[in-house]
Amino acid sequence: MRPLAIRRREARLLPPLAVLVRSMAYVDVKMRWKKDASFDAAPVLSQARDLRPLVSLAGLLSPSPTPVSAVSKLRRSLETPDRRVISFLRRFPAAFVESVGPEHNHPWFRLSGSAARLLQEERRIFAARRADITFRLRRLLLMTPRRRLPLRVAQGMLWHLGLPEDYFRCRDYDIAQDGFQILTIGDSVCREEEEDDGRELVLIDNGEHQELPKSVLEMDAMRRFGSAEVVPIPLFQSKGLRLKQKIEAWLEGFQKLPYVSPYEDFSGIDRGSDVSEKRVVGVLHELLSLFVTCSAERRRLLCLRQHLGLPQKFHRVFERHPHVFYLLLREKTCFVVLKEAYMARGDTVIEEHPMLEMRRKYTGLMEESREIIKCRRSGKPFPSKHEDHEQIEDSESANSAPFLYHHSQTGVFPVFPGE
Repeated sequence: MRPLAIRRREARLLPPLAVLVRSMAYVDVKMRWKKDASFDAAPVLSQARDLRPLVSLAGLLSPSPTPVSAVSKLRRSLETPDRRVISFLRRFPAAFVESVGPEHNHPWFRLSGSAARLLQEERRIFAARRADITFRLRRLLLMTPRRRLPLRVAQGMLWHLGLPEDYFRCRDYDIAQDGFQILTIGDSVCREEEEDDGRELVLIDNGEHQELPKSVLEMDAMRRFGSAEVVPIPLFQSKGLRLKQKIEAWLEGFQKLPYVSPYEDFSGIDRGSDVSEKRVVGVLHELLSLFVTCSAERRRLLCLRQHLGLPQKFHRVFERHPHVFYLLLREKTCFVVLKEAYMARGDTVIEEHPMLEMRRKYTGLMEESREIIKCRRSGKPFPSKHEDHEQIEDSESANSAPFLYHHSQTGVFPVFPGE
């Protein structure tokens, strides 16, 4: 048998930054996960898994009553944690009002008074703060080397960025006035179930006629030190979390490494260097700071890996930097939380998202729904301060009349800490 020829790889010169970093010893940092009760106490984080399908269903059931059969087949796209959509709707009587349909006693649902008002308020906030909210989507596109994203990926980021889920589909929004356009790549005809295949969201000006924005870390360095020559990453230690002395020494040197902005070219950085790791931390820090709650499911960030130039196993960064990110485990799902947004106590340049207050009010409806269900099980009346409330004990008599709404429960919102 003929032996295989062995080719020697040509020696290539490493970039100057990587040459400096290669002299540092690699430290294997592993985080021993420790629960932090302060993050579990935030309703926008602890109830994040139910919040998105609740708001999506609120838009589908508005403005008129809808049979449950019209939305039951959307369970996969809504990603409701319950096996059936009707079970999810019945878990939140403060937001969804159930009634008996005109035929065959099929259940129908409509929005409660409070949920309808929240939906209208959310649309008014988007109309008033549209430039601020859409600029976050622009920043996400500027973080990609090609200044574009597949439409499916961009659609999945709308919820986290605070944009309406029909932002790309509804012509009334006219995304061109925000500087976006949708281009079709290739001549292949898209099937109906794959209508987004081959289409990309791009910037009309391609980001060439505007100076690249400063990242949150750069603005924080300018605020603290007056310049962005050295850009450290704000660290926040959780209670009871201690690092070994060797890891603390490595972390101190890591803070002094050169910083590469998520909006800059990174092609000259060696992927295996600590400078590249600091860039990955900076990219994820910037990405989470653009989101409404500064958090996201870890699995949802995977679709951005190639488009943001992240390594294949970038999720290990969350474990290597426990002072920057917190992993919140809820119902077999892992959420990544940016600590600075919740532990800086106002000493941060991260701006509060215009839609954050609306998310808090929606979680107020979810908390109230749990109280309503408790009152029903115990047989106690639920105290109401709204005119559109109906008595809980009258719901049984409403079942006998066709198309009479019952279980109509709304209420006041709880006061959140720091409001």
